[in-house]
Amino acid sequence: MTDVRYPVGKFEQPKTFTDNDRQVCLQQIAEAPSRFRTAFKGLTDSQLDTPYRDGGWTVRQVAHHVPDSHMNAYVRCRLALTEQAPAIKPYNEARWAELLDARSAPIEPSLSLLESLHFRWVMLLKSLAPAEFKKPLVHPEHGTIDIDFLVQLYAWHGRHHTAHITSLRQRKGW
Repeated sequence: MTDVRYPVGKFEQPKTFTDNDRQVCLQQIAEAPSRFRTAFKGLTDSQLDTPYRDGGWTVRQVAHHVPDSHMNAYVRCRLALTEQAPAIKPYNEARWAELLDARSAPIEPSLSLLESLHFRWVMLLKSLAPAEFKKPLVHPEHGTIDIDFLVQLYAWHGRHHTAHITSLRQRKGW
């Protein structure tokens, strides 16, 4: 790994995305809460308050960021399925990470939230017909995207932030 900001590499949307690729991403989304929880196992408060990289969020902030982010993605999927090309509202994730709860709350509620959220999200995603993954949303920064894009992005996102924690643990010998 050469860039601690992107321990699994930057997100790149593949040029082709097959039904098999989608199933791989759905499996990664399903496994994300367990892998994420394992990455945090046994960390002390001092370790939780350690930035995962110079100038980066603390481990605790990452623990709260992932469910915040995935909650937004889950809602966006539901909007795409129930509205005609809805415009979605972005949020300032850096400012969310600076709120008191993200900086100081115990991580267990966020780990549990991620598990519950992914249970519902994966159930929803697995119920969709292939054509439903093409339902569009309009993102002010990315233009028109679809549920397939969200599936790809959030499969990566879970691995990305889990690797922030596991690579920090490896570097620090935790």
